[in-house]
Amino acid sequence: MLHSMKSKTIILSIHPCHIEKIFSGEKLYEYRKIVPSDIQNIVVYATSPIKKIVAIIEVDKVLTDTPESIWKQTSKHSGVTKEFFMSYFREKEKANAIKIKRFFKLKEPKLLSFVGIKYAPQSFTYIHDSYNVIKKKSLVV
Repeated sequence: MLHSMKSKTIILSIHPCHIEKIFSGEKLYEYRKIVPSDIQNIVVYATSPIKKIVAIIEVDKVLTDTPESIWKQTSKHSGVTKEFFMSYFREKEKANAIKIKRFFKLKEPKLLSFVGIKYAPQSFTYIHDSYNVIKKKSLVV
């Protein structure tokens, strides 16, 4: 029997400067204008100049509220300035903050084709259970 369950794993494009802040522990939240609330894992694609998959994030939860409320709840571990945050959510009624439970840095960055994707997503893309594939292949540090 075929199962038609939607994947709980997405791929997100994140700028390398924000990825470094995640790795250092300074940034515990990834902010998005649009994100599904039921995600469990994120495959992290580092944007230019790296242009490769560099990590897997296990999601604790997704917070959704007004930008002002999200900033109050997350600013201590945002990894960004209030000005940057407010500019990003300018004219938006809702903001999303993905709380990072833990992350796994890949031993060797991988091309998007590794997870069956041709192009980096503008927002996000669901992918099949790549989290387990990567973990099983012992590709994480």
